[in-house]
Amino acid sequence: MRRRASLVLLALAVFFAAMAPLLRWYAFPRLAKIPPSQYQEMVLEAKPATLLDYNDGMKVKQVPKVTIVQTLKGNVEESERIERDAGRDVVVWDALSFVAGPDGKMVSEIPERYIFDAHSQAPVHATGEMVDGDPVGREGIEFKWPFLTEKRDYEYFDAQSRTSSPIHYKGTRTFRGMDVYYFEQTVPWTKVPMPKKMPIKGVSPEQIAKTGMTRWYTTKRMFWVDPVTGAPVNGEEIHKEELRNAKAMGLPQDTVTVFAGHVRMREDYIESTVALVTSQRLPILLLTSYLPWGFLVLGAALLVLALWLEARSRRPEGEGPGDRPDERRRKGRADATTPAPGTPPTPA
Repeated sequence: MRRRASLVLLALAVFFAAMAPLLRWYAFPRLAKIPPSQYQEMVLEAKPATLLDYNDGMKVKQVPKVTIVQTLKGNVEESERIERDAGRDVVVWDALSFVAGPDGKMVSEIPERYIFDAHSQAPVHATGEMVDGDPVGREGIEFKWPFLTEKRDYEYFDAQSRTSSPIHYKGTRTFRGMDVYYFEQTVPWTKVPMPKKMPIKGVSPEQIAKTGMTRWYTTKRMFWVDPVTGAPVNGEEIHKEELRNAKAMGLPQDTVTVFAGHVRMREDYIESTVALVTSQRLPILLLTSYLPWGFLVLGAALLVLALWLEARSRRPEGEGPGDRPDERRRKGRADATTPAPGTPPTPA
């Protein structure tokens, strides 16, 4: 029975030892993915801010607050359509960045369609990928880092300029009790397109372009990223936009600030984001750390137990620690030379 039990334990030890790398390197890349129907809303604010008032003679004003509402909505129908051609799990996010002034009126509104691999978050180029109606071919990430984010620089797509550039890893920090990776990206002054939807009624970007006026933009982008899920738990931007050659529109200055401010996530959205990311860490950790290491330790323990039972099974039943075969032979020889009690001694 001991030998049979040791064989069963040995088989279980091999099974768990084999499952550990399979979970980490086979199951995890296939099971961990972004759901195609995800919906997320984020509110950011710049307090105070500099803003161009289009409806009051194009005057630049200091305002108490500018609000930016970002929404990400999973487009399941489009993701299924693209998956049939791509042959892999694809997520399609229809994003919208809506900027509102202190009165709640629209300052700018830029829609996006972001298409990416559900497992690796690498961009997938397909029909419909765009920013503000302009077709784009993204390189690098946007909105989210890959699962198990590494301590390195990544290519990050900037929607304003429609270009990608490195976002630099700047070290590990603690944010709301979480160990996070801090990233920074600085986009230098760059000429960018006019938004398709202008805050001035009856004025189109084509009409502004004919005057020779251009829009320029720079930003310092900062993210605090959970390295397990790859989700940012906080984000900030030091953002500035200008209109140049503004005298062509009859303005007194040639360069006019459109918007300038330090944009930060609103506190209630930081709290909800941290709670959401914390709840999503466990499934990733189970597949990449807890279960693989647990299976390795369990396999090693079962192997030791199997070897111990096998060693015990080789002893005869009832054999004690002093009943080894060599000891029995020595004892037998001693008994043969010692006369039994009551036996007369042998004459010399």
